[in-house]
Amino acid sequence: YFLSCRYHRAGGYLTVHEAPWRTPLATAFVEGGVEMGYENRDCNGEFQTGFMLPQGTIRRGSRCSTSKAFLRPIRHRNNLHIAKNAYVMKVLIDPSRKTAYGVRFRRNGRVFEVHARKEVIMSAGAINSAQLLMLSGIGPGWHLQNLGIPIIQDLPIGENLMDHYGTGALTFTIDQPISLVQSRYENLPSILKYAIFGTGPLTVLGGVEGLAWVPTKFENRTEDWPDIEFHFASGSVASDGGRQIRKVHGLSDSVWKMFRPLAYKDTFSILPMLLRPKSKGTIRLKSKNPFEKPIVNAGYFTHPDDMKVLVEGIKFGLALAQTKAFKKFGARFWDKVPMPGCENSPLWTDSYWACISRQYTTTIYHYSGTAKMGPPHDPSSVVNHELKVYGVKGLRVIDASIIPKIPSGNTNAPVIMIGERGADLIKQTWLGRKRHRRRRRALQNKQKRDIFLSEDWPRKDSIF
Repeated sequence: YFLSCRYHRAGGYLTVHEAPWRTPLATAFVEGGVEMGYENRDCNGEFQTGFMLPQGTIRRGSRCSTSKAFLRPIRHRNNLHIAKNAYVMKVLIDPSRKTAYGVRFRRNGRVFEVHARKEVIMSAGAINSAQLLMLSGIGPGWHLQNLGIPIIQDLPIGENLMDHYGTGALTFTIDQPISLVQSRYENLPSILKYAIFGTGPLTVLGGVEGLAWVPTKFENRTEDWPDIEFHFASGSVASDGGRQIRKVHGLSDSVWKMFRPLAYKDTFSILPMLLRPKSKGTIRLKSKNPFEKPIVNAGYFTHPDDMKVLVEGIKFGLALAQTKAFKKFGARFWDKVPMPGCENSPLWTDSYWACISRQYTTTIYHYSGTAKMGPPHDPSSVVNHELKVYGVKGLRVIDASIIPKIPSGNTNAPVIMIGERGADLIKQTWLGRKRHRRRRRALQNKQKRDIFLSEDWPRKDSIF
């Protein structure tokens, strides 16, 4: 299919496949969507609205990360040095020239400085890029001043934090032994299938066996513009008995009481996620100590419209579990133990669904937007169209931080695209200048001119 579809290609560095193994529940998820009137389609193709088996960046049943795909094949290049276990402390910036000239980092108990001849590239992600920029003196002036950090450039770093989030509280029981119960697959045959053949239950993409994108009543159904994404997991937070998933989701002891009776039981979960949340958060420094974690205020549900959309997504998920495709497995919503903290909200009401969403909020780690790309006249922008930081020479940000508005889909491919485009911009800048210098020398035969950093780095007059 991939080779025949114009939205997929062969021959690239990064491989994309469906998981080579699945439970019967994965098929039921897609069949349930079709039963409700939606297409079973490749939602990474021409249209997004519909149901599908997930595609992942995997190779022979294992995660194929960007490190494996792009760095590992070229790790022996003479012009590439990869320093593992290196913790970057700050970007080195000349305050008088407002020019980035290197980075300071700690490795194996020692502090090093590496200097750049051309420019510094920041690709630490929406949380850590914001943290490093502020530690380096680039960020909201009032915030840096409060922490005693010398201000190099006053920019809205750490604002506009966006994410795809929802709830993990929709858990359903089934009466057949077909789900991803950890004790069932924690054995030698499963390990051998994975290690030798790249198949078996350990190849499932993080337990997610289905994806869907659907519009709620707040969107025009005639347009392909869904506002809810569903992650279908063939298990629950209790499928491992509370050993790991509970910790990852950050469930308190009180919320865990709702799911404890389901430990090692056959279940599945439907996780509705907001695709275009209006709520935004912030990243702030806790101190000027680079080893202290930043303060992440996700800002979930700070805009009332987000909860309204999510409640509609919950209702859709409940209806999906009532289809014939799921009923043949005895699917039933787990409501024997009400959500702690929601006892005063009547069951099966909008207020109850809103309450469980606040009690059990989940993220899929699509943090973005904290160093927003935008035009110079936009006071909320941090980088320009070439991803150069406004007002600071020799510094670019190339990661999810620069996304102005979060995409209506998973951010893995868009962020890889940002990296690819950023690499092209860097080559255009420096290779283009090299060709220009050669032509200039040939035509004018003048003395070589120092173009260590040109004066065309972007400025924001309003912040100088």
